[in-house]
Amino acid sequence: MDVLEAGEGSHFPDGVAVVIGGSGAIGAAICTRLAEHGTDVALTYHSNETAARDVAAEVEALGKHCHYEALDTRDSAQISAFFDTVAGRFESVHTLVLAIGADINMPYVSQVEAEEWERTIAADLTGTFHCIQNALPLLRQSSGSIVAITSAGLNRHPQLDILSTAPKAGVEALLRGVAREEGRYGVRANSVAPGVIDAGLFPRIVERVGQAYVDGAMHNTALRRFGTVADTANATVFLASSSANFISGHRLVVDGGYTV
Repeated sequence: MDVLEAGEGSHFPDGVAVVIGGSGAIGAAICTRLAEHGTDVALTYHSNETAARDVAAEVEALGKHCHYEALDTRDSAQISAFFDTVAGRFESVHTLVLAIGADINMPYVSQVEAEEWERTIAADLTGTFHCIQNALPLLRQSSGSIVAITSAGLNRHPQLDILSTAPKAGVEALLRGVAREEGRYGVRANSVAPGVIDAGLFPRIVERVGQAYVDGAMHNTALRRFGTVADTANATVFLASSSANFISGHRLVVDGGYTV
């Protein structure tokens, strides 16, 4: 059940929730869940305009406005221009969700290629930094909230996943800094750390690591199932909403007990 279904009225103020990476499987679920709870949405996509358009149509079918735009998170000028556009179109920005995820290879640390390491850090960690820096002046005005999607692999490292966990560890440190420094303005910063999610890039991951690896991950998950996009979206929208207005600097692990 969606924890925000209890009670009446909107769990968000007037304005817009920004979802960086809103065209991906998890990002799309977050966008529609935000719209269901009464807020307009501005989302970005990297290359899949069709997916972004479909998400925007779902948001608008729920009676909310939606803006979508291509964004390369490695380009700080693009990020700045995007937030200028959003600030000009909507009354205020009350939420920033960072659902950045790349189709990365899965090598051992000893086999990571320098070029892919640098590209991944630039898109994920440095891109997150620039998004947060551009959003903060807007979030201060609304006493807003930041939620980043990170990884349960920070609690229990899965082999072959360093290109995911390393930048996400940096994102977690960044969020804690924001939570500490921006709380005086009413800004909150949290993360949702999902385990294995059976959606999006999951079929490609299976191809790369093999079924035995996937079976092992399932065996190590206490609930004996993988997560869904709804599991992650529900946790994200809860942390972003007024229902979590005294939670900041927290990582909510949504992994079915993988890290127990």
